[in-house]
Amino acid sequence: MITVPVRAGERRYDVSIGSGLIERAGELLPDLPRARRAFTVSDPVAADLYGEPLAAALAARGWDSVPLRVPQGEEAKTLQVTEMVYRQLAAQEAHRDDVVLGLGGGAAGDLAGFVGATYMRGLHVVQVPTTLTAQVDAAIGGKTAVNLPEGKNLVGAFHQPDAVIADVGTLATLGERDLRSGLAEVAKYGLTLDPEILSILEERAEAIWSRDPDVLEDLVARCVRCKASVVEADERDTGRRLLLNYGHTLAHALERLEAYAGRSHGEAVAVGMVFAARLSEALGIGGPELVQRHLRIVGMLGLEPEGGFPGVDAILGAFRLDKKYSGGVRFVLLEDVGAPRVVEDVPEATVRAVLEEMGGR
Repeated sequence: MITVPVRAGERRYDVSIGSGLIERAGELLPDLPRARRAFTVSDPVAADLYGEPLAAALAARGWDSVPLRVPQGEEAKTLQVTEMVYRQLAAQEAHRDDVVLGLGGGAAGDLAGFVGATYMRGLHVVQVPTTLTAQVDAAIGGKTAVNLPEGKNLVGAFHQPDAVIADVGTLATLGERDLRSGLAEVAKYGLTLDPEILSILEERAEAIWSRDPDVLEDLVARCVRCKASVVEADERDTGRRLLLNYGHTLAHALERLEAYAGRSHGEAVAVGMVFAARLSEALGIGGPELVQRHLRIVGMLGLEPEGGFPGVDAILGAFRLDKKYSGGVRFVLLEDVGAPRVVEDVPEATVRAVLEEMGGR
């Protein structure tokens, strides 16, 4: 097992990474002497696979586990589902020493974190992510949110978890599409902060696809260390943490549009990263070799890098709903692999031209 500490302001917690950790969850939980119950927010798939062993591990710690099932994926991240969870907590007489535990993918974790941040002005939160996307990104750093019809993650709060338990053994049950989607987030860290991650993706591809736990443990730990270092420097997303949005500005815009429905988050991020590389080249920040590197990596992961866009005008309109929009769109671009920078006031004409070059209508 690898343990990565995360320090965010005055808070410190551990991310435990390894295989078979759900069965050991009781011993990995933080010291919360007054906690007696864990309200486990989980999607149906995670609940069926891991609900019972997790409940047994919590019982060994002396905690009762109260299951709260929510819909799969983004359907869980609505105000209606949030209210349902609040009312179940109220009916169960949850109190401020209890724990909200997120079990499953990023959506279940986001919902659990947001509920934990806001119910009774804050409960303890423990994240047990079971997808690659959640283990390397969503479960760490304390950004919690739910969606509105107008866009993703528009209602949220910063609320750090008390612990994250990333059992890479759960990745053996992921479908190939979900694994590819998570690898897009892994590639993001390699392109921006730790180029060695790209070497692992390229050189250990067979081990990754076969879900080798040792390789996955190393890969997840590298990504978590990247995110931990950024969160420690900028918990509230006002400076360096913006770099973690590489590829996400376009991805989030696409995900707001019904015409792009059916794509996974990682598939949108893959397109967003190629777009960012092309925009870097168009602005004279990065060279054409950067675009080619992106295309090789995205292709190797089996992700579609371009095309199939909704209308460019619709995308430009969706950019304006970005939480970080302030009189213009702000992009994370690359001078080179491992050399990201935030660029303000990118001309809309350049953005439009790149989108059209990539297949936008």
